[in-house]
Amino acid sequence: MKRDSLRLRTLRVLPCAGQPARGWLIAGPLRIACALGPAGLSRDKREGDGATPAGRFRLLWGYYRPDRQRPPAGGVPLRPLRRDQGWCEDPASGRYNRPVRIPAADCTDQMRRDDALYDLVFVLDHNFSRRCKGRGSAIFFHLARPGLTPTAGCVAIAAADMRKLAPRLARGATMQIGWRAPISRPPSSPRARRR
Repeated sequence: MKRDSLRLRTLRVLPCAGQPARGWLIAGPLRIACALGPAGLSRDKREGDGATPAGRFRLLWGYYRPDRQRPPAGGVPLRPLRRDQGWCEDPASGRYNRPVRIPAADCTDQMRRDDALYDLVFVLDHNFSRRCKGRGSAIFFHLARPGLTPTAGCVAIAAADMRKLAPRLARGATMQIGWRAPISRPPSSPRARRR
């Protein structure tokens, strides 16, 4: 059996009923609690609305902190995160929803963070390949804060869960966010669970 056939091609993110900022990420046999934006899921994502966009998005590439241990990321390409790495979230800028070097007047997301959320971060193809100003930027799959507190609109999982999941990702993997009814049981723990 080829190694690539064992890799995960689809990650599904389902919301938790009654907890809009929480969900489950389901990938093969893994069921992992995840954090979402405080406004829950939206099929009509707007810049700054606090919602996680619903839809199907490719994992384009990932960034990792080169000053820390390089994590394995399976088939998804990884790039080192530079000290001057930022992301443009200004809809009026021609560089909207693109990586930029900082300092930059139109950069509002510093990628090199002290809180470790972006020690391993994947860029989702939400409003990236076909960009529309004001429809949301910097939508990533990254590491969660303790307690799975809400993100700004991204999908985040605990670092221990990311270490299990990232090496199993296939090249061209997609994340399907909100493709079924909410799961009624809220995640009680940020640890990975088997189905």
